[in-house]
Amino acid sequence: MRLLKNLFTHLFKAKSRNEPWLDYYSREERSIKFTTKSIYSYMVDRVGVDTDFVALNYFGTKISYNELFDNINICARALRCFGVKEKDVVTICLPNMPEAIYAFYACNKIGAIADMIHPLSSKEQIKFYLKENKSRFLFLVDFDYEKVRDILDETVVYKTILVSPKLSMPFGISIGYTLTRSIKMRRPSFRDSDYMSWREFMLKGTTYSKTYQANVKKNDIAVILHSGGTTGTPKGIMISNFSFNALAQQSSVNVIDVRPKDKIVTILPIFHGFGLGICVHTPLCLKVETILVPEYNAKQFYKIWKNDKPHVILGVPTLWEGMMSNKYFDKIDMSQLKYIISGGDYLSVSTEMKINDYLHKHGAHVNISKGYGMTESVAATAYTFPGTNEPGSIGIPMVGNSYKICDPKTGKELKLGEEGEICVNGPTLMKGYLNNIKETRKVLRKHNDGKIWLHTGDVGYISSNGVVYYTQRIKRMIIVSGFNVYPSMIEQVLESHPAIKKACVVGVPHPYKMHVPKAFLILNDGYKETGKLKKELQSLCKEKLAVFSVPKMFEFRSEFPKTLYSKTDYNKLEKE
Repeated sequence: MRLLKNLFTHLFKAKSRNEPWLDYYSREERSIKFTTKSIYSYMVDRVGVDTDFVALNYFGTKISYNELFDNINICARALRCFGVKEKDVVTICLPNMPEAIYAFYACNKIGAIADMIHPLSSKEQIKFYLKENKSRFLFLVDFDYEKVRDILDETVVYKTILVSPKLSMPFGISIGYTLTRSIKMRRPSFRDSDYMSWREFMLKGTTYSKTYQANVKKNDIAVILHSGGTTGTPKGIMISNFSFNALAQQSSVNVIDVRPKDKIVTILPIFHGFGLGICVHTPLCLKVETILVPEYNAKQFYKIWKNDKPHVILGVPTLWEGMMSNKYFDKIDMSQLKYIISGGDYLSVSTEMKINDYLHKHGAHVNISKGYGMTESVAATAYTFPGTNEPGSIGIPMVGNSYKICDPKTGKELKLGEEGEICVNGPTLMKGYLNNIKETRKVLRKHNDGKIWLHTGDVGYISSNGVVYYTQRIKRMIIVSGFNVYPSMIEQVLESHPAIKKACVVGVPHPYKMHVPKAFLILNDGYKETGKLKKELQSLCKEKLAVFSVPKMFEFRSEFPKTLYSKTDYNKLEKE
């Protein structure tokens, strides 16, 4: 359907000279009006009065939209019962589970700010977040209790709700969780009034009878997300109601073939904009069944594909690698798939082609799509529609967004086809970094056109037909004897060799060339590290690359270090 629309558009519309990607959208899509409602109100309005079908699916426990709204309302009343007010910060440190969804929307309903943090954050990271945000209330996964018990006195948190992942699990799975994980956990003394269980907390909500009405405005901060912290201290990213809802409206245009009661697998974590905005808020607004997966497990992942037959799945490149090497998937049927979307990290051309081949062999009628964005813009700002899903591309700007390529040094706008820094303008841009005006001004800059542009720190270019190509992070660029060397280009060449599953290239110091490329490599099954293989790789690079781009060293690894956000930790490899 979308492909036919795009073909018609291209045949019967003249290209927009400055923004050629606009021709991929219909007149109706171009004139989209972004809502001024709160996140909670927009979701409720989109669902409407028909609420007797599945909203959330958690290990087979199915929660209707009616039950979802009831639980959000009880949670909202409980928060008010404990004195949480408009603009108070409430930290949600939970995995993908129903209680986390209730807490998120309940915060928004009463005008509080939801601060989403990674449950696997270290003790010091959690303390930093709580102090930086001046968080007053904490929803904490129970296995993190030992991390926080000694640090909460250093924060202004006055109540912590301990939440177990087993609460909404079916009885049998809940027993298994108790025996393998829950039974070993330490818990606070029952006399410790600073803590409360989820059930006790919700009980308070059922007895709270006062009326309340939050006056939530579109530009009010609704969510605080956090950067991966790969360049230093993590930063709190302030997202407004308007920006968060705009992402859902843009994403709805991207997945035009999705229908109410379709199913999406939400394995991307909700403490990330990609997971929370595109994999929870968007599908709920589209009345889609959202299958919550708190952590990756090969067998469980297979069961979801086999039993639930999802129509949409989004993930990072490592998820697709895990899926293709999962023996359970050998005979799985993927013919029901409408969209499979990769984001969160760069998807190499070789991996993209391998995934598409895998999908077709399993009956899928679609290719993998790619999204591109940053937490500073909630999540995605570009997407590969049919007709723009060229290998290696990141698609076109999502409806309502504008892109330009600027010279990283001068800030001058470059022409189509020229490579420079990707800059984005649109409705999903953050309000700024929490308590960090200096860093905010570095990335959110007013240009001569009077608009605020997000400087992404990514290198790329826009082709003549409006399709955007990502090259790499500016900070990953290696200077070799004065020449710019792009690791992603080297990685693409190395991954074209049948022995190489994954390549990662970093710059290492050199006495007179400043830096030279070093390649870290993961081998495909059946291959071994040999001198002959190293010579083959070097010859391949000499054939395909400029002489100064050829890696001087090769090191083989079983895996690459990862950040908390499951991205390859380039900084760690460079330090090693």
